Amino acid sequence: MRRIVSFVTSFIVIAFTVFGPFAATKASAVAGFTSALDYSKAENWLYDGAYPENEVDVFIVAPTVDTLSQYNSQITPGYKKIFRNAMNQQQAIYAYTCRIYAPYYRQASMNVYGLSDAAEREKALSNAYVDISAAFKYYIEHKNNGRPLIIAGFSQGADMCYRILQEYYGGDSERAVSLRENLIAVYAIGWYMTEDMINKYPQIVPAKGETDTGVVVSFDCEDGTVTDSMFMPAGSKGISINPLNWKTDSTKADKSLNKGSVTQDSKTGAITSVEKGKYGAYIDPNRGCLVVTGINTEEYPPVLSIFPEGCLHLYDNFLFFVNLQENVQKRTDAFLQKKVLDTAA
Repeated sequence: MRRIVSFVTSFIVIAFTVFGPFAATKASAVAGFTSALDYSKAENWLYDGAYPENEVDVFIVAPTVDTLSQYNSQITPGYKKIFRNAMNQQQAIYAYTCRIYAPYYRQASMNVYGLSDAAEREKALSNAYVDISAAFKYYIEHKNNGRPLIIAGFSQGADMCYRILQEYYGGDSERAVSLRENLIAVYAIGWYMTEDMINKYPQIVPAKGETDTGVVVSFDCEDGTVTDSMFMPAGSKGISINPLNWKTDSTKADKSLNKGSVTQDSKTGAITSVEKGKYGAYIDPNRGCLVVTGINTEEYPPVLSIFPEGCLHLYDNFLFFVNLQENVQKRTDAFLQKKVLDTAA
């Protein structure tokens, strides 16, 4: 599995080379975006209906790849290259099941997460969401054509998924009701979901099992020693589901349930091998994070200074890749079967 570490480390090195160093800096005011990218232009989509033979869609939001910008990215050739490499692994989870739509967007840079001012961090993330909201709106109005939909994102991408749910899926408007009826699931991995969120936004529905639909699949990985992180601060508790046994309690899932952890090419992100039965997992009853068992954390370092030792965030998708891939198909099958039954009734 050292090639996973190699991939992540190389990814950071490449980004550092292209974009420059990142560190917490004294923030000046973040200027709010006054307009979004134009998503009627093909140049603003990384994937625009890839795998058209598939019956359903996925709208994927990329994780953080920008390590230079003080606040938000510029859409440059170098940024697009890193963005594309990072998305090679993300899209592979969904490629067997979905048509893939993934917009470029002016994301919040890695530097933003080191800012001490929470209000400044939120301004940069809100800027990123200006683009994501515009892309999602354009997709729904011009590309979806009524097909069932999965929304997906990792890390910052998962944060953006929750924002989509908050803006578009709540209330009793005709659009919101239609969107909820057509939602297979949301895979918001690597970002916290809390009771406060679901109380404030009832359209955020945590997954309870392997095939329920219209729900959010969420978890973030640790080694069991972490007490505080940017994803789950000390004293907080996340709501997770275990991707090995699809339970939401602390039942331990044996590594035999792990259908495949992946390794990847260190330059392109392309998957090169799959290993079954590598790691088990259980949900920490206090923090709500997913604790990975049988893992050597020296092979999975946090890499970035914003992550504590024992944080396995960068590997969330790698560790349970095949289980996630198969679950996308299972939830889709369950959704489509229910749709047939509802139509017949």
